[in-house]
Amino acid sequence: MFITVLCPECREETEHEVLAESRDRLVRCTTCGHHHRIPWEKEPELLVIKTIVSREGTSLTGTIEFDPDDECFLDDHLVAECGDEAYGVEVTAIECGGRRLPRAKAKDITTLWTRTIDRVVVKISVHDGRKTIPLYMECEGEDEFVVGEKYVVDGKRFKLSHIKLRDGPLMRKEGWKTIAHKIKRIYGVRS
Repeated sequence: MFITVLCPECREETEHEVLAESRDRLVRCTTCGHHHRIPWEKEPELLVIKTIVSREGTSLTGTIEFDPDDECFLDDHLVAECGDEAYGVEVTAIECGGRRLPRAKAKDITTLWTRTIDRVVVKISVHDGRKTIPLYMECEGEDEFVVGEKYVVDGKRFKLSHIKLRDGPLMRKEGWKTIAHKIKRIYGVRS
């Protein structure tokens, strides 16, 4: 095995052959032939941060691992472990002590609040001229929805008229599209 490290004889980084690995690594410079020892670099200890995972009406308690110097931001996409299961999640709140912040260093975080984005339930309101019918559709978080397209959910056919996004705006223009985990609600007209 070969590694690139600083050679004390050449005084520059050169390729070295690893001769032995024990408490330290014994290496030989391939440029000048000098033998020397290199101490093992200590792996940084990972922080395990408590994570609340919201999953369509239920909450699970899990964990996410970070390097101590990592920084976490709202809307970051991470993987949370809850027992034997792993979920793709989006950070919705970062709690540090008693305060909620838009970003924080991992070592300062008390709890992360998240929601699943790998499998989501999209809420749909379909108007048929007299009443509005509520529908729910479970789908992959990356499934696309397009304004103006026709869909069938629970045997009800409708044309998608507009999409309300989680971060605020409405999408009304025909042909505009987004993915399921960004949607707060879909509105349609029965066809």
